[in-house]
Amino acid sequence: MPKILLYIIITVAVALLIFIFFHKEHYPSDEKTVMQGKEIFTKYCLSCHGLKAEGFGPPLGGITRILSENELKALIKNPSKAIEVTSSRAARQYARYKQVMPSFDWMKDEEVTSVLSYIHQQTELNDINPVSVKADTTAAAFTGRLIPPIKKSGLKIELEDVIQIPHLPGTTTDLGIVTLRPHPSGDGTLLVSDQNGIIYIIDGNRASIFLNICDYVKDFQNGPGIATGIGSFDFHPDFLNNGLLYILHAETYKGQKADYAIVTDSLKSVVQWVLSEWKMNHANDRAFSGTYRELLRLHAPNFAHGAQDLSFIPGLEKNDPEYGLLYFGYGDGGSNNIKHPELGHHLKSFLGSILRIDPSGHNSKNGNYGIPATNPFVNETDPGVVKEIYAFGFRNPHRLAWDKPNHNRMMATDIGESNIEELNIIEKGGDYGWPSREGNFGINTKKDPKTVYKISEPDLDLYKKPFVVYDHEEGNAISGGYVYEGDLTALKDKYIFGDIVNGRLFYVNVNPALSDSTIHELTIVRDGKETSLKEMSNTKRLHLRIAYDRRTGNMYVISKMDGMIRRIVKAYN
Repeated sequence: MPKILLYIIITVAVALLIFIFFHKEHYPSDEKTVMQGKEIFTKYCLSCHGLKAEGFGPPLGGITRILSENELKALIKNPSKAIEVTSSRAARQYARYKQVMPSFDWMKDEEVTSVLSYIHQQTELNDINPVSVKADTTAAAFTGRLIPPIKKSGLKIELEDVIQIPHLPGTTTDLGIVTLRPHPSGDGTLLVSDQNGIIYIIDGNRASIFLNICDYVKDFQNGPGIATGIGSFDFHPDFLNNGLLYILHAETYKGQKADYAIVTDSLKSVVQWVLSEWKMNHANDRAFSGTYRELLRLHAPNFAHGAQDLSFIPGLEKNDPEYGLLYFGYGDGGSNNIKHPELGHHLKSFLGSILRIDPSGHNSKNGNYGIPATNPFVNETDPGVVKEIYAFGFRNPHRLAWDKPNHNRMMATDIGESNIEELNIIEKGGDYGWPSREGNFGINTKKDPKTVYKISEPDLDLYKKPFVVYDHEEGNAISGGYVYEGDLTALKDKYIFGDIVNGRLFYVNVNPALSDSTIHELTIVRDGKETSLKEMSNTKRLHLRIAYDRRTGNMYVISKMDGMIRRIVKAYN
């Protein structure tokens, strides 16, 4: 090789290295900045993003290797503009995840820098490469609209503000009020749980603390993420006589022994979920005074998709075989987001299941509760089988309900990954397919949890099919509802539900044959004008929940983001 050519090559190489060095982002690496960034990331980012694992949004590890600090700051401060104007990568991510993250334009520049410093430190420490945003180009893969669009029905409702429960000081808007129950006395008093550890009692337009479980549970954990703290609660059907209520809550793992644990040497989870029984000294008191005991402790692999709704079948007579049996849901624990689908979808795992127990019994492994003799897997001889399982194959069985006019038919919503939202009719012992199915599509979560594919008719029959589905062109996470039985004639025999993220309200007609699975959208009217919960709450992400008082016939709409509880007062065409 001529010397002059060799000289040119060396010169260009050196110049390129100098260019790369001086154009490489240099994030602060001092401990104070990185720790501040970790705290902010945990508080505001972890509910939707992991560093390596996908969640509602993409993993953020490696992002500082491919986008400049200015690009990342622009994306964080104004995500919508970044998608529309500056970042083709952001646009491709939107096509994959089908939602825009909220704007953090209120965050100070130094706070944003600290978050990026933490992400960058973790990226380099663990050598994390950025997630690929290349689309799946296989012929079988589907994205975009998968199900016909939901149309407005012409059915209008009006909402009345009941009360606003303010966020507790030092907490985020991602954690707030989630479960509302009527007081068993039937006098119209309501109780609502805040994930941060408090159950409020509401008399008219006044709320006071009924129970702060932090006074009793030393390792109570509210965060990180949107699915910790108090998960749900319900009253025993004989509460007025026995004073018993039941709560699902999260605790920080500090070596406590679990009754069931899904962990491996490589998965060191630091959260546990506990089902507990609380006994009041006097059932009619307006504040809790009494004792509690632990029934069941579960140790899962991740913060995500943990303990969900817990409920007794309402309105049963004492001689009914189902009277006093307690149901609760548990999600897949995020196992599919961390590429470990093998941790669930079998009878030796509580992950992705709806479970049923008898709180008054003692034949469980720990002796603290009973396993009903009519549970579907109670006679399995393998000692590893979780005999509490009633049905399984769910990603995130978010809310449970019973269709009383149709023999208390059990209904459960299942929040999808990035494609399909489901309402399922629950059959005892049923396998609902996740993570092999999402809706009526196939999915391979180890390969790509964000893409589904068509499957043949015979394969469709391998698992229980959902009754109702919608895709992520309509919303991002289904919020479970109830079959309306109150005095508003226009809502009779309709299962009312909605989307957690965008706050749209839907219904599906319910009849004995379940002959119509068409979803219709409700129109919200206020002061004579059509509106939406987004407009009423002045937010882009509602954290919507539905609640129902069967005794009074009142149905409630809860938006966690602004802490507002509203009641449906009119319904008409």
